[in-house]
Amino acid sequence: MNNIEVRLGQNSTEPLYQQIADNIRQLIATERLKPGDHLPTVRQLAHSLGINQNTVIRAYLKLEQEKVVISRRGGGTIVNKDKDDPSFIAARQRHLSEIVSDDIVKNLSLGYSPEEIEAAFYLHLAQWREERHAITNRPEEKPEASVNQETIRIVGSHDLALNILVELSKKHNKKVNIQVTNVGSLGGLIALQEERAHLAGIHLLDEETSEYNYPFIKRILPGREVAIVHLAYRIQGLMYIRGNPKNINGIMDLKRPDVTFVNRQKGAGTRVLFDIQIRRLGIHPHEIRGYDREMDTHLAVGTAILHGEADVALGIEAAARSCQLDFLPLFRERYDLVMPRDNYRSKLYAPLLSTIISDEFREVVNKVGGYDTSQTGTVTFL
Repeated sequence: MNNIEVRLGQNSTEPLYQQIADNIRQLIATERLKPGDHLPTVRQLAHSLGINQNTVIRAYLKLEQEKVVISRRGGGTIVNKDKDDPSFIAARQRHLSEIVSDDIVKNLSLGYSPEEIEAAFYLHLAQWREERHAITNRPEEKPEASVNQETIRIVGSHDLALNILVELSKKHNKKVNIQVTNVGSLGGLIALQEERAHLAGIHLLDEETSEYNYPFIKRILPGREVAIVHLAYRIQGLMYIRGNPKNINGIMDLKRPDVTFVNRQKGAGTRVLFDIQIRRLGIHPHEIRGYDREMDTHLAVGTAILHGEADVALGIEAAARSCQLDFLPLFRERYDLVMPRDNYRSKLYAPLLSTIISDEFREVVNKVGGYDTSQTGTVTFL
């Protein structure tokens, strides 16, 4: 029997049974409840919440009607695990379609554009994926020793516009198979060098020239003929809890003993940018509490802040919005996709490249916020 945590909002206008159902859905969505897991009995949950048993019964009935859970006489209530049953799949698809359609109509009626709705969807979907990854503690996927020629493998820096590019490419061409591995910008270029990737997503500031990407490409891929496709300019800055309770006004505040920082991994473009900035300010890493704590994505550091595990991090504006954090903009940087010229000319990559230059991609990314797509899709050959 699972001891699950259900929280009822004292000031919520939602009925109690609806709050209970929403709590259980969230636990299932984040995989804290898994298929086959038992829910508490009606009596147990009602007692722990101090409410009438009929309220719990109503919540369980609602979840059962949606085929989220199954109640069996003598077997209790369990999270539905019959996901291969055709009738179950069809019913769930119909229910999902109805929910999405109703939400779209509601938001359109409120004056939101289709692009705004799409942008919000991708932001929240990315955040939920990060939540599930953090809770289940799944290991980060590593680049394969060799790449499958039927699959486009993108290795490099984490970016929400890149996630949107991948999803839109798949939506418009069902045959496109794309895998993304987040190992940082330097890791992406090395994977490209070792032919463990088809494309590398990078945003690397060269300290000597103050130029993005090109110096690193020339150093790590000397003599290689590559195409550099510009994805977007994006804004980097400090992310922190809404209301800024620690009164953080700049990077110098990270030296304060009451401020806890969370960092990106070595080789990440954001880590390169951060280390350059603290050197310029004369700050030593040991002066920053939390400098040695590393995470692999912008959403991971944003989620850590949201959960109270840190006060601040350097990250992109889109991630701050996704995690419902406040944001202090500091830097504008260039994010590019690097690929061998032969790949750029290959039919396999045509759907992806077509999506980059599409109006839909630009419009959705612009609605996400924190991006400049004025030069998106421009190509440079080295």
